[in-house]
Amino acid sequence: MSRPRYVVTALLAVGALAAVSACSDPTADQDPAGNTTITVALAANPQMKTAESLISDFEQKNPGIKVKFTTLPENDLRPAVTKDVATKAGQYDVAMIGSYEVPIWAKNNWLVPLDDYVAKDAAWDAADVLQPIKEIVSSDDGKLYGAPFYGSSSFLFYRKDLAKKAGVTIAEKPTWDQVAAAAAKMDDKAGGVSGICLRGLPGWGQNLASLTTVINTFGGRWFDENWNPQLTSPATTQAVKFYVDLLRAHGQPDAAKDGWEGCLQQITQGKTAMWYDDTVFAGSVLDQAIPQVKENLGFAMAPVNKTGASGWLWSWGLGITESSKHKDAAWKFISWATSKEYIKLAGAKAGWDSIPPGSRTSTYSIPEYQAAAKSYADLTLKSIDAANPKQPTVEPVPYRGVQYVQIPEFTDIGDYVSQQVAGAISGTQTVEEALQKSQTYTEGVVKKAGYLK
Repeated sequence: MSRPRYVVTALLAVGALAAVSACSDPTADQDPAGNTTITVALAANPQMKTAESLISDFEQKNPGIKVKFTTLPENDLRPAVTKDVATKAGQYDVAMIGSYEVPIWAKNNWLVPLDDYVAKDAAWDAADVLQPIKEIVSSDDGKLYGAPFYGSSSFLFYRKDLAKKAGVTIAEKPTWDQVAAAAAKMDDKAGGVSGICLRGLPGWGQNLASLTTVINTFGGRWFDENWNPQLTSPATTQAVKFYVDLLRAHGQPDAAKDGWEGCLQQITQGKTAMWYDDTVFAGSVLDQAIPQVKENLGFAMAPVNKTGASGWLWSWGLGITESSKHKDAAWKFISWATSKEYIKLAGAKAGWDSIPPGSRTSTYSIPEYQAAAKSYADLTLKSIDAANPKQPTVEPVPYRGVQYVQIPEFTDIGDYVSQQVAGAISGTQTVEEALQKSQTYTEGVVKKAGYLK
């Protein structure tokens, strides 16, 4: 296979980063007092911001280690960290990496396997980590490369008061047809409330995350068993048309500009009746919502069509970069940030809606968390258990991943396709035009990479 474009792009930056790469002196990041500074790259998600606010606890428990955070939006974090690890520049000691990247980066030897650290750190309690989440932040041969910070699936948020007013009932396991019918009835454009909010923002981790779960459950798929792209197949076309039509008819205004951040704001401010997205945002919605929303928020499993379940499976994990000069200090930070004790600290200091959920079994036995998350905790675990990254579709596929295809080229393919989908959402082209362009582009990428003969 040829090198994926994001790797090639990263390697082009080697010359510019040579001065940074040359700094191999372990004392380079020590201050006059001998303190070691580690740099941690985080996604700008609510739970990560909580970790940043609590870092004094770590530094008090680990004298001699200082932590510097680089916090970036997801679409900026991925290329920045990829460039760093691909060129072994050593800018980051700890990188927050998604479950999509872990097996790919492990094969490239960009990360340090964590099993030896885990074996020597009994307090970290590896047996407490949820097995489905552990699997997706491990390599294909089962080695752990990303300690799970949080784990999640996807489900439906909805306003119970607006549903009652519209005369609709949201089942715990709704179908997409039922959700679309409910969105039509709850849509109140005159009152400034959309029927539903869905991700429209371009990005393989933005609009395609939600859309791919819809494609899966409608019977579509990215590739057939021989790696022939299936983006213009009847099932995929039907799914994308459903998603685009639902957004255009009953979604939030100017939907192509909204990722999860925009929809989070829409629902907390009472501007949408439903939202389909990540289970991890349940706490954030309840924490940030206006009283009328907080008092009337309901949750349901990810909507389905032809499959029994359709929620995605995801984890943000913390990994040690191979180029880190302070690997032992990096593990100490990771052990702290992904521990049972950290979860209790985050709950006590920042509020139980601010903890990283979905990573550990013990989280769901904490009385304070049970009380705070009673409306969604069990449904989160059900959603995680129901997700099937090994066979997310109706028809067989040669890849793993529910809301992504776990091949290096997917970042390139996904970003291109997401741009075309955003164009269909905004009305600059039809769904058929968007998918034909996407099919042609994807065929070119997989042929060049050697998947197709």
